[in-house]
Amino acid sequence: MSRIEKALEKAAQMRNSTPAAPPAPPAAEKSRGAEEAPLIKLGTYRTITINPDNRMLPTLADPHSAISEQYRKLKSSLVRLTNEDRFRNLLMVTSAIAGEGKSMTAANLAISMAQEYDLTVLLIDADLRRPSIHTYLGFEQTIGLSDCLVDGIDISDAIIKTDISKLSVISAGREVEKPLELFASKKMKDMMTEIKNRYNDRYVIIDTPPLLLFAEARSLAHIVDGIVLVIHEGEVKQESVLEAKEILAGCPVLGVVLNDSTEVNTVSSGYARYYSR
Repeated sequence: MSRIEKALEKAAQMRNSTPAAPPAPPAAEKSRGAEEAPLIKLGTYRTITINPDNRMLPTLADPHSAISEQYRKLKSSLVRLTNEDRFRNLLMVTSAIAGEGKSMTAANLAISMAQEYDLTVLLIDADLRRPSIHTYLGFEQTIGLSDCLVDGIDISDAIIKTDISKLSVISAGREVEKPLELFASKKMKDMMTEIKNRYNDRYVIIDTPPLLLFAEARSLAHIVDGIVLVIHEGEVKQESVLEAKEILAGCPVLGVVLNDSTEVNTVSSGYARYYSR
């Protein structure tokens, strides 16, 4: 018998000796959740370590850069505006359309605030349709906001600590079928009020869906203490910006972040300029 024949015979013996894999469940029994990656269970994370070299987080990767300095200016303006008469700690970051950098702005603003010696921050991903805060901070999606609303999980049990000692985060949680109904519910309003009062010694920064694409952010806009609108220069049309402005009429808009500005005296790429009210 040749060496090749011996090798083939040995391989066949090994296959025959390997236990058969259990049969796959019938297609009818597969749920939508079974097809997706399982959600990380409650309590899996104690403290996450944020990648210090993530270029999307210049406030952490390059704190002495010009872009980081612009985020610090944004932070300083917001701290001033939210402490004029009383401490207004519940803030949301949104945009007119997708792709304007609202989530990146929310994450970097939260880091910049948490780097201050006297500021503590809770960052919440409330973009239940396209959550991304967990991607920016580098952890797998876990029990989060939607689970607290749907299952009644206490909000404190969904908080994840980070290696930035004064920064904590709540992920979006599992996908829900009707996020608008969830956001417009009394339960959401009560939860935001509870978060504001329970964590009244820290800033709560909420990343929300775009204003023009979905109505969830419009519901939150009437609950929060302050709103930061992110506009990506060259990405959004003027009429969309004006429509977003009309939607936010009567809401506590603190200012606008002009992202990726081409102005000569601003930073090229990334956060550019902040215009307060």
